Amino acid sequence: MPIKYKDYYEIMGLPRTATQDELRKTYHKLARKYHPDVNKSKDAEARFKEVAEAYEVLGDPDKRKRYDELGQDWHSGQEFRPPPGWENVHFEYQGQPGRRGGQRGFSAEEMGGFSDFFESLFGGGGMGGMGGMGGGMHFEEDDFGGGGRHYHRGEDHEAEVTISVEEADRGGKKSIALQVTEMDARGRMQRRTKTYEVRIPAGVTDGARIRLAGQGGEGVGGAGDLYLRVRLAPHDIFKVTGHDVEVVVRVAPWTAALGGKVTVPTLGGRASLAIPAGTQSGQRIRLRGKGLGGKGDLYAVVQIAVPKRLTSKERELFEQLARTSSFDPEA
Repeated sequence: MPIKYKDYYEIMGLPRTATQDELRKTYHKLARKYHPDVNKSKDAEARFKEVAEAYEVLGDPDKRKRYDELGQDWHSGQEFRPPPGWENVHFEYQGQPGRRGGQRGFSAEEMGGFSDFFESLFGGGGMGGMGGMGGGMHFEEDDFGGGGRHYHRGEDHEAEVTISVEEADRGGKKSIALQVTEMDARGRMQRRTKTYEVRIPAGVTDGARIRLAGQGGEGVGGAGDLYLRVRLAPHDIFKVTGHDVEVVVRVAPWTAALGGKVTVPTLGGRASLAIPAGTQSGQRIRLRGKGLGGKGDLYAVVQIAVPKRLTSKERELFEQLARTSSFDPEA
């Protein structure tokens, strides 16, 4: 008796060239969308079984190879008879229905069984908690103190976000746009730009990760998380290492020699800095608590600057200093 051909690629909404990774990700999304414990619409369970069966075939390289040998000329719903030789094909199923370490798998019979089309090609067999589905989901009794089923979460994703040093210092909310791959209403994978509202913690450092719960890949047990790896954009004035900040401060020769007060830029504005007498070029002077988010320190790196042009009086004084000073910088 002829049966109806099932186009498993059409069910998954993917081309025949889809990779195993694309199949797995699409299966997780569709299974999450149509699982009857999540989706209460009338056709959800039937759609879920279709997706599960399609992935049982396409998610297993051996089954997929046999299925692809049927060719691309078949269309969903056409009458179909297995080609000669298929009656001797048999596939093993990895699932083991029944008790397993205190957990119970759900068999194909409990899920409603495979379709006639599937069994005509691959023979009968339990889904066995879908353990043989190429690394897909399985359904088990809940470990968390009671009944119900335990579902796998979706994958965690990671992306980079670049922020300014000022944003890292003060924190706050920031809108970022990322390219994501999602399934459209027709079940096709599409790339689009998605905007996220991110809370930047004050004092976040370069390389830190910010977690956006539930913004990762979809799964029957809920979505995974999105982790944003923070990168600090280069700054014209400040150099940041961890929570510490470094800034160059230029001082006059007489200030370095005699000591005095100068103002320096900080992340919170300008601050007064005491220059000790005899300060050397390249010397680092610390301002406590003036680092990133108030969690580190600011280091002022002294750079002694000399005037490019001298007035006649300045020249006279420098010449007098040169004649009378015994200072030898090479000593």
